[in-house]
Amino acid sequence: MRAAATTTAAGSQPAVSPNSEGHGRRLTAAFDALEAFPALAESRDRVLRVVREDRTSVGEVVAAVESDVALVITVLRIANRNSQRKKGKVAGIPEAIEILSPEGVETLAARATTFDFFERTPGWDLMPERFRLHAVATQAAADRLARELEYDDRDELLCSALLHDIGKLVLSHAYPGYPSQIHGNARTPEERLHKERLELGVDHALVGGVLARRWALPNRLAMAIERHHADDAEGEPALVRLADMLAHYGHAQPVNPKELLQAAHACDLTTEQLREVMYELPHGSGQAKRNVDPCPLSSREVEVLKRLAEGKVYKQIAHELELSTSTVRTHLHNTYAKLGAVDRAQAVLIATERGWL
Repeated sequence: MRAAATTTAAGSQPAVSPNSEGHGRRLTAAFDALEAFPALAESRDRVLRVVREDRTSVGEVVAAVESDVALVITVLRIANRNSQRKKGKVAGIPEAIEILSPEGVETLAARATTFDFFERTPGWDLMPERFRLHAVATQAAADRLARELEYDDRDELLCSALLHDIGKLVLSHAYPGYPSQIHGNARTPEERLHKERLELGVDHALVGGVLARRWALPNRLAMAIERHHADDAEGEPALVRLADMLAHYGHAQPVNPKELLQAAHACDLTTEQLREVMYELPHGSGQAKRNVDPCPLSSREVEVLKRLAEGKVYKQIAHELELSTSTVRTHLHNTYAKLGAVDRAQAVLIATERGWL
């Protein structure tokens, strides 16, 4: 790995000094610094509020944790370290919380280092907030793609999307000139990646994969991070690559239309589907609820409730499911009791909010 010197405007310091300590030592020190990467104070406070509520759902805890990259990193690392049965295999936040328990998450959040947008964070400046905004936008794009393609490993994909740029945190800590002086006039993600390789001999995707393995995260997560800029990426890395491009597009940042179309086709997304996703993202269509909390309803009760939510009457539901009207009525009576609902509207609302419909 070569040491590169980048010349900047007159009077300024080079981005990377050729006489500085070796790249390996710089990166190792940066890896160590990431152990204390701060969470947004508001994100930490929201997690604490949610887990301390009397009737907290797992879904609410998951959403609160996934609002912040630092919290996701902490929860995933501890879950992979603490579970002998699943050591190094936990790739999603719902599974991690199941292992740690909401009480365990509360303890981790209470101990978390935090930053505030209105205050400067020693060693990081504004990097944590800029990083968080792009990570959350990429996750939202990945979630929209997962729904469009009916992707099975949604929880894992959302973690990969949140963590895809952790290598940038390493490089920003290792090199004071990163990213502005390293990227220079590069505009698109592909151009910036090329600049990193040219100036540093490595890129943030490769460094991110190394960091994920150093943290003993599942290899499939590390691969998604490492290959999210690869032209020949397939599966989850390809989805993260496309989501990253869409996040840039959604924030009015330059993307290469040809590269974007190729990335979509690599994910088996048609041009028409891509247009629809691109139209929706800036409008903040929101993420669909995930089925995280255990559903107390039987499969038949869910089928009946789904049809009720569509506005169908008992007779229609009975005909579609080949049941008697009295049986449909019994299923709904049981459903209301299990959900603690007083009527059909409340039952549908509760089931929808919990991600069961």
